[in-house]
Amino acid sequence: MHNKVKLRGIVRENLSKAVSQMNSVLRGRGVKKLEAVLARIGGGGTLPHWYRALESEGVLPNLDGKTIGSVVEMLFVGILETSILADAGIRQLKINPARGVDLPDLDLGVKSPSKNYCTSEPFISAYHRMLGSEFDIVVLLTDYQAKKKTPPLQLQIIDSRYLKNTQVADRNLCNLAKRHRSWLIKENEATAQKLFRFLAYVNQSDWRARWLLKLIDGMRDEQIVLKRIKESNTDFVRRNNAALKNDKPVIPDADLDAINRIQKVHPAHIAVIEAAENWVLEVLKDAARPPSEYEWRRFRSGPLDGQIGMSFALQWRYNFGQLFGKNGRSDEPIEIKL
Repeated sequence: MHNKVKLRGIVRENLSKAVSQMNSVLRGRGVKKLEAVLARIGGGGTLPHWYRALESEGVLPNLDGKTIGSVVEMLFVGILETSILADAGIRQLKINPARGVDLPDLDLGVKSPSKNYCTSEPFISAYHRMLGSEFDIVVLLTDYQAKKKTPPLQLQIIDSRYLKNTQVADRNLCNLAKRHRSWLIKENEATAQKLFRFLAYVNQSDWRARWLLKLIDGMRDEQIVLKRIKESNTDFVRRNNAALKNDKPVIPDADLDAINRIQKVHPAHIAVIEAAENWVLEVLKDAARPPSEYEWRRFRSGPLDGQIGMSFALQWRYNFGQLFGKNGRSDEPIEIKL
């Protein structure tokens, strides 16, 4: 069996070469070289329906975003087999996302967001948000959003990144956890676990939860906590006045009360974390389980080196904007830098 770690290392070191070759293929050059691979992985031993136009004209049909992702994945496999991994003795690579990873022979995922920088991924555990994925991923940023407006589609890969499995986690939340992990574990491990759970499950578009993140950021300094509580009161009034003018739902008074109660308890960091724990229990109830022993061990010793934005509902929403130097949406967490 091939050493998957070694093979992934070859992919990582040659990613720019692979992208260059993919862009050449997407312009119609060298497509024939991939024909056997595409026929094998396309299903039923037949070439994909988009192959002929790509081979003869260097264009694709105006496909939907999900199908474009499959096209990019198949071409990437073709380049890996025929070029990047050819000298490593790889004969055939399988595509099998049903197993939880796109390329199981490498234990490697392939993501192809466009300039909206987002993809949807299966939700397994909220703690993935802090600890990362089980697999490394290659991120291939396409110009699909712009090019789909002027068919026929002449797709290109405009940027790429290789992420280790632990980097497939929320950058800002990891930075926040890393800032407080060491001292908080030394002081009280149970309290540290409460913080870990809140960061894993936090809904960053919820007003109270977002202010709790700001308070957690500065919770070792009581003056900063008091200052931000005061700012939250101003923000509460401003947002509710705007909501009333536009006939939209207002933020409940209970949310502001929960923030204001923090200033009545000392030390400040205990009050903030208890308020965060109360948010989890009130909003998510039994849906927010504590970390398992395995997850807690990984949190204690892991790098917490997330590089993307992550939010969830029924699925994860990966936001690669930060990875490519673009600001996230307004529901991304406050920026935390070490």
